[in-house]
Amino acid sequence: MTQSPLLSRRRLLVHAVAGGVSLPYLVPRTVLAAPGKPGANERVTIGVIGTGGRARLLIDQLPESGQIASVCDCYLRRAEEAAKQKQARWRIHQDHRRLLDEKDIDAVLVVTTDHGRVLPSIHACQAGKDVYAEKPLTLTIREGRVLVQAVRKYGRVFQVGSQQRSMEMNRFACEFVRSGGIGKIKLVQGINYTGPNRYQGLPEQPIPEGLDWDRWLGQAEMRPYNAALHFGWMGWRDFSGGEMTNWGAHGLDQIQWALGMDDSGPVEIWPVTPGPNGKVSYRYANGIEVRLELEKGPHGGAIFTGDHGKIEINRNKFTTNPKDLVKNPPPEHLADKWRDEVALWQARYHMENWIDCIKTRQRPVADVEIGHRSITVCHLANIARELGRRLQWDPQKEQFVGDDEADRYLSRPRRKGYELPEVV
Repeated sequence: MTQSPLLSRRRLLVHAVAGGVSLPYLVPRTVLAAPGKPGANERVTIGVIGTGGRARLLIDQLPESGQIASVCDCYLRRAEEAAKQKQARWRIHQDHRRLLDEKDIDAVLVVTTDHGRVLPSIHACQAGKDVYAEKPLTLTIREGRVLVQAVRKYGRVFQVGSQQRSMEMNRFACEFVRSGGIGKIKLVQGINYTGPNRYQGLPEQPIPEGLDWDRWLGQAEMRPYNAALHFGWMGWRDFSGGEMTNWGAHGLDQIQWALGMDDSGPVEIWPVTPGPNGKVSYRYANGIEVRLELEKGPHGGAIFTGDHGKIEINRNKFTTNPKDLVKNPPPEHLADKWRDEVALWQARYHMENWIDCIKTRQRPVADVEIGHRSITVCHLANIARELGRRLQWDPQKEQFVGDDEADRYLSRPRRKGYELPEVV
């Protein structure tokens, strides 16, 4: 049987010590930490679940403290193309559970479609792997809570790919609002992010060679293959919440952060204009109202109005009115590493935080609870649009108040074989 290069590396220390040679870098995992908990001096061995365009960006930006050994995609050709593009000799799988069975994998990047993200993330926690999962974290609110329970039960380090949490300008601006920098908050205005389309039927097309269409559909209802579903999945309700959960996952996350609501959420939400793309407003228990009404503006944030003035928070930047509202802004050099237009779309420093936390076992800046709470607000907005009426929400119980009809939107039927575990 061919020996894994990683296993060979670890066994090398045994032979080196026997020969009187000191190789301090090649320390066995068990010397530095418990299984599944790499020590501070060891590179983290990573598997990648999903190898599309976003995954390849993350692979390109992976810090040197991480190394990829295995990848998985239900479309095998795409995984093979990714390996060829990177000139890598990765192990390649079509079933993520085979990747998770590999003992040398410490952690995984889960870069799937929105509807396919939670189940492999839960399986990774159960397999003792730490997780970096792209946003939006979930397709429904209930599956998000199950995921949080799995992360906590198995003690995993889980970073959500909301990279603005690692941008200094965003951190400063959100802390400025939260600490009273604009005074008492009167209003928050965000983008009117559009929702997804409902499936109305599409002609069946041949399934591409190497694609496991059943596995790709996962929890969603069986549909005949059509490239508009496969490659345009973000536009369909079966697989995504549309721009409300895509860009909204960034913008509403900044609102949650700036208002100090990382462990909570609104108590009331209502449609302002009708239809699946209608404007929506919501209110927190402290009375602060958020209006998702802007057609143009900060897609990665929002405009906060207070007694002392306004601040507009966007990706890696903020502006104020009056201009001198912030007396001691952070030095410009702290934003320089994100200045490049390409860097704004990547996540090197966000992944660095994740890998550092894997070694220290601390919670990362975009912990699973934060990601779950932020995307919950996006889901609530889409649910209010669908029902077309005002809804009362209990952020502690994570259910609607006295509204069984609305509660039915908290989860969806899942196809056999893709159910969430009854006990995580």
